[in-house]
Amino acid sequence: MSTDWGPVITAVVLFILLSPGLLFQLPARNNVVEFGNMSTSSISILVHAIFFFGILTILIVTIGVHLYAGGGG
Repeated sequence: MSTDWGPVITAVVLFILLSPGLLFQLPARNNVVEFGNMSTSSISILVHAIFFFGILTILIVTIGVHLYAGGGG
């Protein structure tokens, strides 16, 4: 019996990359986009959450990312 780790790994990587303020922040406090400022706002968190779930849905449901591990018996 194999375990599908594709959705888990995809979600973790997207969560890290789309954390507001880590790589970019959209919308920023002073500009539309700021890079690497490590400060967030409520609207920024909402926008990044929408991006996260949108991209995750596209990758998992539409494209079908799968990574099977275990079950080599």
